[in-house]
Amino acid sequence: MAFKEQEILELNKKFKDLSPVDIISWAIEQAVNPIVTTNFRPYEVAILSAVSTVKGDIPVVWCDTGYNTPNTYRHAEELIQRLNLNIDLYVPKQTSAHRDVVMGIPQIDDPRHKEFTEQVKLEPFRRAMEAHRPDIWFTNLRKGQTALRDSLDILSLSKDGVLKVSPFYYWSDTALDAYLKDNDLPNEHKYFDPTKVLENRECGLHT
Repeated sequence: MAFKEQEILELNKKFKDLSPVDIISWAIEQAVNPIVTTNFRPYEVAILSAVSTVKGDIPVVWCDTGYNTPNTYRHAEELIQRLNLNIDLYVPKQTSAHRDVVMGIPQIDDPRHKEFTEQVKLEPFRRAMEAHRPDIWFTNLRKGQTALRDSLDILSLSKDGVLKVSPFYYWSDTALDAYLKDNDLPNEHKYFDPTKVLENRECGLHT
């Protein structure tokens, strides 16, 4: 499957007025090997619920840094059970306890922060993508999160040519709050990403 840039531009214009489930249904029809990725951050339940409604057995790739809050881990367990998620878990090759001794969590201006990000997020993610080799990648990227994400759209291509589908791209927090309420879905805000530190920083997966 290969989409030209002009095709993606035209589809994005069309999809802006469609519901997330309609967008997901279209993407699933195109897909040979779709996946959805998650880190169980706030509002991730929206994409997980919507995608699993369309395709219940879709692989859900969870790259766990090992530094999530207890609330996030409890939230993840609740969603895995409630939505019957087909979780495929990827973790760093070194435990967080070991890394705490030899490196800790470097600040973003520390030269070791790049190595830290590679260890806890980028390497496990590459391993997951190499194992699954998806053609469709569902994400919960949204406009307004970072400068990079503002330059994307509902459909975008990864650097490896995988079609990224972000059905909630134009949704605000307020709209998502209403969506979760209408669908009786839980949310969790006590989340920590050690590779980003600041909410508007990219971690590297989408660059």
